Amino acid sequence: MKLWNFFSFVKKYKDPSVTKIEAPKLNFGQKAADVFTSWVGSWSFIIGIMIIIVAWAILNTLAMIYHWDPYPFILLNLALSCIAALQAPIILMSQNRTAEIDRVRAEYDYQVNIKAEKEIQDMQRDFEQVKSMIKELHEHHHNTIANKSKQTR
Repeated sequence: MKLWNFFSFVKKYKDPSVTKIEAPKLNFGQKAADVFTSWVGSWSFIIGIMIIIVAWAILNTLAMIYHWDPYPFILLNLALSCIAALQAPIILMSQNRTAEIDRVRAEYDYQVNIKAEKEIQDMQRDFEQVKSMIKELHEHHHNTIANKSKQTR
């Protein structure tokens, strides 16, 4: 999973002065929700459901003797409604956890940005000091040359 790659990266390269981010310990239900969500959000699931629906409709329409679910396909509608009713909360659980991980990642990024800004300000301060030292050195050198030229006259 992409989220685990992020947490392993943070563990490997994290700076203790920035923040502490640990990979969440997932229970069985959370792992199942992630697997279910990744499967339900795939083309294989969509194609599989479409094949089942079409097969259901064809078999019920062509059945000569026993129609277990006649034309309006009420039983199929009930099954699809139950699937949708169970799918929605499972997907929401997975999305809520993903949103929490994104929030933690954003906080980490914010802390890194603050630290980087402080380092840039320190570098700018050092650069200004170097500029002033060069300016003083240039003035001293210029004064030294001017004094030597006065002495030689």
